[in-house]
Amino acid sequence: MSSVLDAVVVGAGPNGLAAAISLARAGRSVRVLEAAPTPGGGARSAELTLPGFVHDVCSAIHPLAAASPFFRQLPLDAHGLEWVHPSAPLAHPLENGTAAVLERGLEATAQGLGPDADTYVKWMRPMVRAFDDVMAQLGDPLRVPRRPLRLARFGLRALRPARSLAENAFQGPLARALFAGSAAHSFSALERPFTSAFGILLMASGHAVGWPFPRGGTQKLVDALVSYLRALGGEVVTDHRVHNVDELPRSRAVLLDVTPAQLVKLAGHKLPPRYVEKLRRFRYGPGVFKVDWALSSPIPWRAQACARAGTVHLGGTLEEISASETAISRGEAPEYPYVLLAQHTLFDDSRAPSGQHTGWAYCHVPNGSTEDMTERIEAQVERFAPGFRARILARHTRSPAQYEAYNPNFIGGDISGGSLEGMQLFARPLARLVPYATPDRRLYLCSSSTPPGPGVHGLCGFLAARALLASEVWRKG
Repeated sequence: MSSVLDAVVVGAGPNGLAAAISLARAGRSVRVLEAAPTPGGGARSAELTLPGFVHDVCSAIHPLAAASPFFRQLPLDAHGLEWVHPSAPLAHPLENGTAAVLERGLEATAQGLGPDADTYVKWMRPMVRAFDDVMAQLGDPLRVPRRPLRLARFGLRALRPARSLAENAFQGPLARALFAGSAAHSFSALERPFTSAFGILLMASGHAVGWPFPRGGTQKLVDALVSYLRALGGEVVTDHRVHNVDELPRSRAVLLDVTPAQLVKLAGHKLPPRYVEKLRRFRYGPGVFKVDWALSSPIPWRAQACARAGTVHLGGTLEEISASETAISRGEAPEYPYVLLAQHTLFDDSRAPSGQHTGWAYCHVPNGSTEDMTERIEAQVERFAPGFRARILARHTRSPAQYEAYNPNFIGGDISGGSLEGMQLFARPLARLVPYATPDRRLYLCSSSTPPGPGVHGLCGFLAARALLASEVWRKG
C-alpha cells in the first residue's frame, strides 16, 4: 500500500464499514479508524449483566439489514454471519390478554386481527409488493423507478400522520395498536406527518424479509463486515480516537461516520463559516433509556403468542402509545412509556447459559433526559407479563448521557443521527445536491445524519462512497 491512502474512514459503525467496503471493492486503498476497542458503533454486543449473557448494546433486530440492497451484495455468510428468524417477527399485546402478531404471511397476520382481517390483507398487500422497490430506491435514489405507480401508492400513504391513518384504516384495537407500535419507531408524536412511513415500511419488511437478528449477537454482523473488508485489502484500526482531521494519515479523501456536531469539532476549521453555522442548527431528536436483563427463565407473557415473537412492542392501545410519544414531544418523560423489547434467547441459545435468557428493552425519552426509566419500563413488562420481575437475575441500564459517553454520535441519547421530523427526514444534514459532500471536496459525511437515515442498512456509507467515487477527487488527488 502506498504512503498516500485513497481514503480514510473515521468511525467503524455499519455505515463507515459500508463506505470502506464500497471503496475497497472499487480497488481503492482504505483505512478505517475507530475510537473504541471494538468496531461496531451502534451495532455491538457485550456481556453487560452476568458472565455468559450476551446483550446487544444498541441495535438488536435488523429487518433493514436483511433487506439492504447493499448488504445483499456482500458474501457476509462466508464471513460468519447467520441470520436467525424468530417464529414471528413482532407481537403487540393488549391488557386484556390478547395480542396482535405480525406473522410472515399476510393472511396469517390477518387471522388475529378480528374485524380488520380482510382490510389488513387488502391494505398491506400492495405495500408488501412495493417493499423491494422502496428499498431499491433508497439504495439508488437517482434511478428512474421501475414501478413508479407502486412507489407513488406507498408514498401517498407514508405522508400521513400514523394516528389518523390507523384510525381511518382499521376498526379494532389490535390492528390499530400493531400499526401504532411500528410507526412509533419514528421517534415522533404519531400526529406528525410522515410517521406512517415508518409503520408501513417496518410492517411490510416483516412480511417481505422478516425481522431477523445475527446468531450470537449484533456484533457478528459487524465482524462479518470487518472480515470482508480485510479480505478486500482494507484496514480497520481500533483504539484510535480522532480529535482533528489534520491528525489523519495522508489520503486523497476522508469519510466521516459522525453527526454534524462531530463534523464541526473535527473539521469545522476547514469548512466555510456559513456551512458550519447551518450544521450547528441541525436538530437532534429524542433520546433513549435502555435496560438489559439476565433472566432465570423466559418472560411469562399473559398472551402466549408473544413467546413466538423476537420483538414485542409494549404500550397498549393506539391511544396510549400516541400519548407516550406526544409527552416526549413536549419534553416530558412518559409515565407509561412505549417500550421496544427483544427476546433473542428464545431463538438463539448461544446468547445465555443453558436454560437462562436475556431481555433487551428501551423507551423513548426527551433528548438529554435525566429521568431513571428503569421502574417504568419494568412496570410495562410486568403489566403484560405478570411475574416478570421475579425472573430478573441482574440488570444493566444506560441513560441518554451514558449513551452519549459511550458513543459521541448519540447526542443526548439520540441514536438516530438527528431528528426525523419535517424536511430533516429527507434533507440530511442540509439540503444539498450531494448531501454527503461538504464544501471541502476531500471531506465526505457517511453517517445516519445523511440519506436515507437511521437503521443498520449501510446505505448511507454506500451512497457516500459512490458519490466520492464519482467526484473529481481521484482526478485531482
